[in-house]
Amino acid sequence: MTTKPIVLLLMMVFLLPGFAVAGGVTEEDFLAETTEQLLNLCTVSPDDPYSREAIGFCHGFLVGAYDYYEAAHMGAGGPKLVCFSDPPPSRNNAISQFIEWAQAHPQYGQKRPVDTQFRFLTEKWPCK
Repeated sequence: MTTKPIVLLLMMVFLLPGFAVAGGVTEEDFLAETTEQLLNLCTVSPDDPYSREAIGFCHGFLVGAYDYYEAAHMGAGGPKLVCFSDPPPSRNNAISQFIEWAQAHPQYGQKRPVDTQFRFLTEKWPCK
């Protein structure tokens, strides 16, 4: 079973009652199938009725993808793709830098957001 139907169902039940009347982010944005959709969530207006949910989703997506990468590559001799500076950036700072970078690279708008995220991370903080 794929996760898309489950995610969509959970959004419909918990996050999106009356969403049709809301402006700004859309129900489709919460699927985060493209970088553009994720950016819509990450850059939502504070006046949007779903701004808290959108920002929470944005941060959760980006942090979750990075945490998964860390867990998968922390074993002995595991390949490192991202090597943060010392001290590392704060979570909010790294997310802000990703948003700025992704907005400056619209050619990745229709790519999977996790691919775009790691393209940014490996460009910004490559391991040498």
